[in-house]
Amino acid sequence: MSIGLLIVGDELLSGKRADKHLPKVIELLGARGIALEWAHFAGDDEEQIAAVIRAARGRGDVLLSCGGIGGTPDDRTRQAAARAFDVPIARHPEALAIIERQYGDKAYPNRVLMADFPLGAGLIPNPINNIAGFYIGTCYFVPGFPEMAWPMLEWVLDERLGALHNAEPPVEFTFRAYGSGGEGDLIDLMEATLSAYPPIKLASLPFRGSPERERHIEFGIKGPRADAEAATRWFRQRLLARGDIRIEDLGHP
Repeated sequence: MSIGLLIVGDELLSGKRADKHLPKVIELLGARGIALEWAHFAGDDEEQIAAVIRAARGRGDVLLSCGGIGGTPDDRTRQAAARAFDVPIARHPEALAIIERQYGDKAYPNRVLMADFPLGAGLIPNPINNIAGFYIGTCYFVPGFPEMAWPMLEWVLDERLGALHNAEPPVEFTFRAYGSGGEGDLIDLMEATLSAYPPIKLASLPFRGSPERERHIEFGIKGPRADAEAATRWFRQRLLARGDIRIEDLGHP
């Protein structure tokens, strides 16, 4: 099951604010042996947000979403989620009770809007101000404020997605190859490696050279330890057999 991240907010796309969620989510997942498979930034556009949610739902992905669940007119993530799941927006009784306890008479007429979720949604507890996030299917929605979003995501990962935790997280072997030619000369070898070791991922990053460092390609082979280790050994042996090639290790997990 792939895990993706949706980060919502016009302020991020305009540069008014810098995103902090992507590196933190990678950290939270990594601590549990989980890898982030994809990430998407979207503005405060209901149709665009709904398209990302609908696509994740169609693939059966787990979606973690940060931002856009407030009650102001520019917050459209709740409505987008309802559209993506083809259900109406409905006032959630438990979320409403939390807001009424928190704010009393001041809960009306606006704060109660934050209890309006897609019909059938469950709640994600908010330890900072008690205003819940929500989930529907395998899609989880929290506020854009990091101080709220991150502990709420930890709850999701531990209470809802514990089955995805890996006792042994993926590892990555990285090294540089000098004298190997261009990436195009090694596509056959890279494809053969992926075919021989389906659990792994192989990445290549070419460097054209500079006065400080000669031309090379940096490789990363990632996956379960046994597979990644075997694939790295297999790839390197065949790479070295191609000619006058030098390999520089960048560290082993």
